Amino acid sequence: MRKFRGRPDYDHQQGAKTGILVVNLGTPDAPDARSIRRYLAEFLSDPRVIEMPRWLWKLILHGVILRFRPAHIAPAYRAIWGKDGSPLLSISRQQLEKIKMQLTPRFKHPVKFALGMRYGRPSIAGALRELQAANVQRLLVLPLYPQYSATTTASTFDAIARELMSWRWIPSLRMLNQYHDHPAYIEALANSVTAFWQTQPQADMLLISFHGLPKRYLLAGDPYFCQCQKTARLLAEKLGLNENKWRISFQSRVGREEWLKPYTDETLKALPGEGKKSVQVICPGFPADCLETLEEINVQNREWFLQAGGERFDYIPALNASDAHIEMLCRIIEEQCRDWMKIVTRDEGRGTRK
Repeated sequence: MRKFRGRPDYDHQQGAKTGILVVNLGTPDAPDARSIRRYLAEFLSDPRVIEMPRWLWKLILHGVILRFRPAHIAPAYRAIWGKDGSPLLSISRQQLEKIKMQLTPRFKHPVKFALGMRYGRPSIAGALRELQAANVQRLLVLPLYPQYSATTTASTFDAIARELMSWRWIPSLRMLNQYHDHPAYIEALANSVTAFWQTQPQADMLLISFHGLPKRYLLAGDPYFCQCQKTARLLAEKLGLNENKWRISFQSRVGREEWLKPYTDETLKALPGEGKKSVQVICPGFPADCLETLEEINVQNREWFLQAGGERFDYIPALNASDAHIEMLCRIIEEQCRDWMKIVTRDEGRGTRK
C-alpha cells in the first residue's frame, strides 16, 4: 500500500493556483572537491545520463571517477565562481525573477513560480513541495533544454514523477519537451549574434557548439542530434550566412567511445590550417553560462585554437537573463498556458472557480 505524506496535499480553504516550474541542470553548492563530488555522484548515477549496466558503472563511478575527478575540476569551478556563487544558479534565479515580474500581471488568477535543479539544489522535489504548499492545481514545467534528449528532458520528467508518486492529489500537468525550432528562440539567438557583431567584427567562422552525447544514444532513437542540426541551420539562415561561414560541432565528450561529431575541440584545432584565422563560438543549447561555456569553451578551446595558429577567438555569451531571452521564455509559457490564464477565481476563500 502506498504511503502518502502526513499533511494534506490540498487546502480546501485556499484557492487553486497555477504553478510554473522552471528547471535547469544544476551545479555544485561550492567550488570545492567535496561539493563537486556530491554533485557528480547524483548526476552520474542517473541511468538516463549513463546507459551502462548498473553494477559496472558503479564500479567505475565510485572506484575511479569520484575519487579523482572532483579535485581535478575544482580549479575550473573556482575560476568561474562569482560573488553570487555558481553562474548557472545565479543566472537561473535572475531568469525566474524576471519571468515572474513579466508574467504575474498577465494571469487572471494567482500564479506561483518556482525554480528546480535536476541535480543539486534547489531540488525539483523541493520546488514541487513549495508549489504544493501554495495549492497549485495546474502545473507547467519548463525545462530549459531547447533540444530534447532523454539525458535531460526525460530525466527531468523522471524526477517530477518520483515526487508526485507521494502526492494524493496530482495537479494538471503540462511539460514542454523542446523548443529547438521555436521562431522566438531562433530570433533571440540571431539577435544576440548580431548584437555581438556590433562590438566585434564578424569572424571568418561562426562555430555553433552543442553539448555532446555518445553516438549510440542517437542510434537508439534520441532526437537530440537532429534537433541540434535544425537549430544550427535555422540560426545560420536567420543570420544570412552561407555554408562556408558557419559549422556545427559537439563538445564535452569523455571516455573512449564515439560521440556525436564533429568534435568542437578538433574543429577548432583544424580551422587555422584551413585559413580560418578568426572564429566566434556560440552555444545555443545552454540557456545560462556555466562551466561548459565559461571554462571549457572560453578558456580551454580558446587556447587550442590560438595554439593551432588562430588569431582571434570570441565567445558569444549565452542568452542568460537578457530581455530578449526572458521575453522569449514568457512567450512560450503564455502559449502553453493560454487557456489557464483565462481562468478567474470566483471565491479565493473557498477555492471555487469559474
